[in-house]
Amino acid sequence: MTDPSQRMPTWFIPHGGGPCFFMTWDPTDEWNRMEVFLRGLAAGLPQRPRAIVMVSAHWLSDDVAVGSGGAPDMIFDYYGFPAHTYELRYPAPGQPDLADRIRGLLSAQSIRSHADPSRGYDHGVFVPLLLMFPEADIPVVTVSLLDSLDPAAHLHMGQALAPLRDEGVLIVGSGMSFHNMRGYRDPRFAPISDRFDRWLIDAVQAPPDTRTRSLTHWEQAPDARLCHPPRAEEHLLPLMVAAGAALDDAGRCVFSDRVMQTTVSAFRFG
Repeated sequence: MTDPSQRMPTWFIPHGGGPCFFMTWDPTDEWNRMEVFLRGLAAGLPQRPRAIVMVSAHWLSDDVAVGSGGAPDMIFDYYGFPAHTYELRYPAPGQPDLADRIRGLLSAQSIRSHADPSRGYDHGVFVPLLLMFPEADIPVVTVSLLDSLDPAAHLHMGQALAPLRDEGVLIVGSGMSFHNMRGYRDPRFAPISDRFDRWLIDAVQAPPDTRTRSLTHWEQAPDARLCHPPRAEEHLLPLMVAAGAALDDAGRCVFSDRVMQTTVSAFRFG
């Protein structure tokens, strides 16, 4: 019988702006607090993860794609940054057996998926992992979002993956709770992001049934579409996967910061 005290939590984390933690920014301390937060996350786990499942905002597919390669390469899906940021490496192995397990869990819930043996680590994966688990010695399996951008479908996906938490697997949704590229550095978006962030914290910290209803209908939140423009909500949807995988476990806000004049938060479930 699984020891509940050893059950892995699920996380929704901000992955920052491109390779922001590995370059000089203006102002220089813009990402410092987020970096400290990400570096400290592993210390709060009940045990060392057997593997990590990363659901990145930067991978969308018609059905759920699961990275099944044994040695994923790097995907530098950011542009115009210093040359050294294209030399970053995160050599953690993949785990094909876990990819098969994930696909089996999805199939059991009638969720279509396919294996992608060539998918590498995009910056929504390797940038935060370089801070969270810098030794790169824990296997990582990446899982895509759905191009439908349907929040209910992503909550369902998370629910299907929930058994992994009792198998020593850490499920991480990697995105940004605010992601309007036109809003960053614009002071007019500070109160807009604040209103949405307060709603999001209340939604996550509500009882599970209420949480699910609220996240399913997140577009009804204050200023929702100013914080995540239409067809650009992929940075919020990893939260739905993390919340779904939590099942009845409570959620809470574990980090908030003002970054580029907008409020960004992180959440833990369980």
